[in-house]
Amino acid sequence: MSDFLPINKSEMRKRGWDEVDFVYVSGDAYVDHPSFGAAIITRVLEAKGFKVAVLSQPDWSSTADFVQFGKPRLAFLITSGNIDSMVAHYTVAKKKRSADAYTAGGVVGKRPDRAVCVYSKLAKRAYPDVPVVIGGLEASLRRFAHYDYWSDSVKPSILIDSGADLLIYGMGENQMIEIAERLDSGEDISTMRDIRGTSYAVDVRETPYVGTECPSFENVCASKKEYAKAARIQQDEQDHIRGRLIKQKHGKTMIVQNQPMPPLTTSELDWVYSLPYMRTYHPSYEKLGGVSGIKEVEFSITHNRGCFGACNFCSIAFHQGRYVTTRSKESIIAEAEMLTHLPNFKGYIHDIGGPTANFRRPSCDIQEEHGLCKGKKCLAPKPCPNLEADHSEYLDILREVRSLDKVKKVFIRSGIRYDYLLEDRDDAFFRELVKYHVSGQLRVAPEHCSAAVLDKMGKPHIEAYIEFSKRYFQYTGEVNKEQYLVPYLMSSHPGSTLKEAVELALFLKKNKIRPEQVQDFYPTPGTISTAMYYSGLDPYTMEEVYCTKNPHEKALQRALLQYYNPNNRQLVEEALIKAHRADLIGAGEKCLIRPNSNQNRQNGNNRYNKKRKRK
Repeated sequence: MSDFLPINKSEMRKRGWDEVDFVYVSGDAYVDHPSFGAAIITRVLEAKGFKVAVLSQPDWSSTADFVQFGKPRLAFLITSGNIDSMVAHYTVAKKKRSADAYTAGGVVGKRPDRAVCVYSKLAKRAYPDVPVVIGGLEASLRRFAHYDYWSDSVKPSILIDSGADLLIYGMGENQMIEIAERLDSGEDISTMRDIRGTSYAVDVRETPYVGTECPSFENVCASKKEYAKAARIQQDEQDHIRGRLIKQKHGKTMIVQNQPMPPLTTSELDWVYSLPYMRTYHPSYEKLGGVSGIKEVEFSITHNRGCFGACNFCSIAFHQGRYVTTRSKESIIAEAEMLTHLPNFKGYIHDIGGPTANFRRPSCDIQEEHGLCKGKKCLAPKPCPNLEADHSEYLDILREVRSLDKVKKVFIRSGIRYDYLLEDRDDAFFRELVKYHVSGQLRVAPEHCSAAVLDKMGKPHIEAYIEFSKRYFQYTGEVNKEQYLVPYLMSSHPGSTLKEAVELALFLKKNKIRPEQVQDFYPTPGTISTAMYYSGLDPYTMEEVYCTKNPHEKALQRALLQYYNPNNRQLVEEALIKAHRADLIGAGEKCLIRPNSNQNRQNGNNRYNKKRKRK
């Protein structure tokens, strides 16, 4: 019978273990669900015959928690958790968040800032001779020298700061299996320099001859142009077919990123998602209020990985890669059937998706041999002529899942690419999406309306959203449903001035869109947009890009997107005046705000005084 992996010495003893092979250290509470990277890696290791203990949110004031299982036979495995620890702790305004969805009861402060570095140093202090392998989003996106938004500085590779022996980037299952088996055979971790999907640090005298070198840590600190060059090289080589080994010098140390590990095949993905997950949080958290991060994914199914959309502000392309791989229909149906027998199942499958829900195949056949095109996007600014848009297999899966006994409704919540959907000549999926798979409102991500900003985002131009919106409401009307379209919008992205923010506000007014939430651009490590934000240059053209870093101007741009909110009135007025668009202050149909009462009185007094002078 399956059970949770041990989280303390007592649970380890109950299994009859005197030692463990691996201690998996995470900044999150322990949730054994395949939407959580910790669950996947630990179950994969267990399935390969290794003994794994999970050390969740350890006390970082001492090494006491790190020694409770005894000395791990093979290694410490360290991650900050499902998301970056700094993003988990701070808003884009650098203010501390009030709740943590990945901690029991939503309590904040249960993991340190820069958790991977803190945990790695504690593991090394506890057992200096035990290998430390780091992975997950926080480590993966910091594998090279990177701009750190929270300190407003360029930091070295996390391999330098953490002191770890090896870094796994990307999803990591096959890397982890190879590392585990080679450690188990007695190989020293310092010799593991040939594993794809890993990075390591060596003396510069041991630098590999192959691959390509990007500007050094010292150079990217000294020159923003060099930083932009490095960012482009790093992005361009993240392809498992044509990508090259990358080197970056840090003083007398060379950081080496091996070529990406090929993504899991369909059969490998099926195996990973068939492992005996408990599909909930550890029972010890129940009395603390549970872990809210499970709610949205508890009855969701991941059917794909990778995203050829590759928006510039998104970390998926740098982490998972652009190449799309999928699970088999049989594997997905089996998981859906299993969900219907869980005690909390109410008849609703919340999602059958992934990074982009409606990607079910690579964007074209060319990449099977040559890899994805270097420096180009499959969908932006316009869809590539070689793009092959086909929803037939995805639609077949959705139809079968919604026909299962006990399934009342199947939703799609992880996001669709509407520009890709529009390229499919068969509108069957679009129509059934509207009819069966929308829970009152569909969230999509146009992000902006300005072509200049969208080009910097790597997004399609707004005409695609307008066409999608038109057809969405047409099909909704045909099935007599009252459903809505909720657009995700982003303010202050590189390339956006007050002029573009005003343009977006006018677009929203014209289309009667009133967003409840607006996201400020958040510069996180490993994205092209962050490289633009720091360097002020577009890494692909080396042209200058306007980037606002002033908190007040950010507030002005954000307020314009919610111009209708009375609380934003003063900011909107200031923004319009600064943008030389005072013509939008008035009672006209196109105006964004009306003059305030003080202005009306002042204008009246001015007119009265002018009349008196004429008399």
